[in-house]
Amino acid sequence: MSCCSHEAHQHDDPERGREFSLYTKIDFQTMVCLNEAVEGAGATVFKPWDMRKDKSEFVESDADEELLFNFSFTGSVKLKGIIVIGGGGDSDPSHLKVFKNAAPMSFDDARRHADQEFDLQHDKDGLMEYQTKVTRFNNSESLSLYFDKNFGADETKICYIGLRGDFSEAQKRGVVICTYESSAQLKDHKTPGASDFSAHGIS
Repeated sequence: MSCCSHEAHQHDDPERGREFSLYTKIDFQTMVCLNEAVEGAGATVFKPWDMRKDKSEFVESDADEELLFNFSFTGSVKLKGIIVIGGGGDSDPSHLKVFKNAAPMSFDDARRHADQEFDLQHDKDGLMEYQTKVTRFNNSESLSLYFDKNFGADETKICYIGLRGDFSEAQKRGVVICTYESSAQLKDHKTPGASDFSAHGIS
């Protein structure tokens, strides 16, 4: 059953950059953003914390206001928080549905109940963190993020999506779990190549 959260928590301190480095554990070769106006633009909004206000890289929806991200991680994630920065004004996304281990999803798939939903606020600086119900997002191997509404514009524009949580990867001698707090490395932000997910056409 879905759960819609209206509350966001404001934070701004130097530790945020380390906390929101989970994007480096995304397998960008699996990244697909449905209804993006420019192919591959969806992957560019997962970037280092200190680049979150850089609006030179963004994704904008094409046919309508909807955007649907599908991607896998390189291991298992316990998702704890999400930050979203829009392009400003009415094109900012106003609602988000989050699905665990459901990728690849189509827009029709995303109509169903989400693992959690959030009513989003305008947030040009990335100070609003939407905290997940952590028990629902244990062992997340993939995520689908469905932005289905904005504040009234024809298209939705997103400049930054930040993910906070714990990452674990299988080792020969067991599973090593760590809170992902290493400094963001630009070399880890790969340009997406051929996708493992099949994109669904927009009718």
